[in-house]
Amino acid sequence: MKRLFTVLVAAMIAAAPALADEVRSTGALGIVIERAAGTVAVIDTRAHTRLATVEGLGDLSHASAVFSPDERYAYIFGRDGGLSKIDVLTGTLVNRVMQSGNSIGGAISDNGRLVAVANYEPGGVRVFDADTLAPVADIPATDIGNGKRSKVVGLADAPGRRFVFSLWDTGEIWIADFSAGPQPVVTRITDIGANPYDALITPDGRYYVAGLFGEDGLALVDLWHPEKGARRILDSYGRGEEPLPVYKMPHLEGWAVAGRHAFVPAVGRHEVLVIDMDTWTEAGRIPVHGQPVFVMAEPGGRHVWVNFAVPHNDTLQVLDTETLAIVETLTPGPGVLHMEFAPRGDQVWMSVRDGNEVQVRDTLTRKVIATLPADKPSGIFMTARAHRIGL
Repeated sequence: MKRLFTVLVAAMIAAAPALADEVRSTGALGIVIERAAGTVAVIDTRAHTRLATVEGLGDLSHASAVFSPDERYAYIFGRDGGLSKIDVLTGTLVNRVMQSGNSIGGAISDNGRLVAVANYEPGGVRVFDADTLAPVADIPATDIGNGKRSKVVGLADAPGRRFVFSLWDTGEIWIADFSAGPQPVVTRITDIGANPYDALITPDGRYYVAGLFGEDGLALVDLWHPEKGARRILDSYGRGEEPLPVYKMPHLEGWAVAGRHAFVPAVGRHEVLVIDMDTWTEAGRIPVHGQPVFVMAEPGGRHVWVNFAVPHNDTLQVLDTETLAIVETLTPGPGVLHMEFAPRGDQVWMSVRDGNEVQVRDTLTRKVIATLPADKPSGIFMTARAHRIGL
């Protein structure tokens, strides 16, 4: 028996490395949207490797993603109305539903049980069970005539089982509260301004800010006191007396916060706006290389990275948040669409769509430390997003 026991222990020890090789945690994982192919690449962000390809996800031309609280599942929001749930540990498609004809992003509730999708067609928000993707609620947007409803944009999660979103056609912000159960209580804030095009929520979940495309300024709602309605901020800022052409809408969800300041992309202008978050007033403007799309902060907050719309979308600029100066201009390649920082800020991943690659750069040296081939990559999303409000 003693000899048999010794043989069994030796066999277990010999087998252990092979078993360990099969064990993987979720903390270092992420996904890359391959928009043209309708696929998602599952990546290991520390080993700089591609682990799997998930196929059959439909139109991913404007796709975004959120993660379950345990980081295992990613929910992909496709432009064609498809809602897909993938398992990042196994690299497989778990479920997929076609919930509308045209959608534009989504969110997951603070308890991870509800997934909401913003829809252009039909206009409104649809909410699903995160486990099964079974329908939970349908929130139609305001009727605009001829059988149509307003497009919904800027959908974000907020504390207290709430989703907040904006209505493009009717200039409204709605708050859908699911704290009492599957039938939400909806608070409607009207007359916020013309054509809200995207929105952001502060990292503490208190303030929701919608950018306005149709007029100057932004609309701010204090989610602690929604009864106060929307407040106009930066009403001296806009497209100006001579509206400039907008080649690509800026994205506010990837906004940058450093200390008391927020940095947001200007609409149609070659500027980054600096907002004093104590007073919600303009604190400065930074001239940049082109029309900014994403303005994103390193986790430490010292620098923000900016990419641009065509014809300047081969360029990135790095701004110092203390001096408001441009400290470096980089040219990673044609079609830089998205950036994602490692949770503690040592790396930045960026999609170079027309170069069919993802670049990984060291944020200290800003040098390329790895590249991964990818088929027309766009959005990059790391599992750490599971623990952040509004992403």
